Amino acid sequence: TVYPIIGRSECQFSWGFNISNIGSKVSYDGGTNSSFLPTNLRLGFSFLFPIYDYNTLSINFDANKLLVPAAPRQSDYTYEYGNTQYDTEAYNRAKDKFNNTGSISGIFKSFSDAPGGFKEELREIYFSTGLEYSYNRRFFVRAGYYYENKYKGNRQYATFGAGFSLNVFSLDAAYVLATAQSSPLDQTMRFTLSFDMDGIKDLIGRKRRR
Repeated sequence: TVYPIIGRSECQFSWGFNISNIGSKVSYDGGTNSSFLPTNLRLGFSFLFPIYDYNTLSINFDANKLLVPAAPRQSDYTYEYGNTQYDTEAYNRAKDKFNNTGSISGIFKSFSDAPGGFKEELREIYFSTGLEYSYNRRFFVRAGYYYENKYKGNRQYATFGAGFSLNVFSLDAAYVLATAQSSPLDQTMRFTLSFDMDGIKDLIGRKRRR
C-alpha cells in the first residue's frame, strides 16, 4: 500500500495477489479417478480517493485465472484417412499423462496447455471491476461488472448495491443484472449480513463494567 498525494488529498493505492486451493488431488468415486482442486490465482488493485470531508470514492479491479491444466480432448487427436478417424492410441497416452500429472506440476502446466494456444490462455482470465462511494465509512453505494469469456462460461453481469455499517454489524444488498443471455444470475438479489465479533465482545464488556 502506498499513499500518493493528488492535489491536496492523500489517496491510497493498494495491490496484491492471492493463490487459493493449493493441494493434492481429490477423488469422488472411491479412488478410481482423481480430480484437481480448483486452484485460483487472483491479482488486483484498489485506489481510494477522498472527495470531501467524510466522503471517499474507490476504484477496484481484479483478474482471476483457474490454475487447472486442460484435459485432452479426443477431437484434437484425429487424422484423415478417407473420412476423419480418431487416433485412439495417442489420445489414451495423452489422457494417461494428464491423469498422472501432479497438483503442483498442473499449476505450472495450466499457463501453457490451452489447445488454442496463447489466445485461448487469455480467454481463461476473467475480470471484475467496481466503484464504491462511502460516507463516513458508514453508508456505501456500489456498482460493478464481471466478465467471463463466452467460450469459458459466459458469465457476464453488472451489479448495483448499497450498504451500511454500525459498530458491530453491517448489512449489504446487491442487485445482479446479467448482460449475457440465459444467465441464471439475471435479476437476482443478494444480501450479506456481517458481524464484528471483537466489536460485540467489547460492547458486552462495557455493559458488564457498568
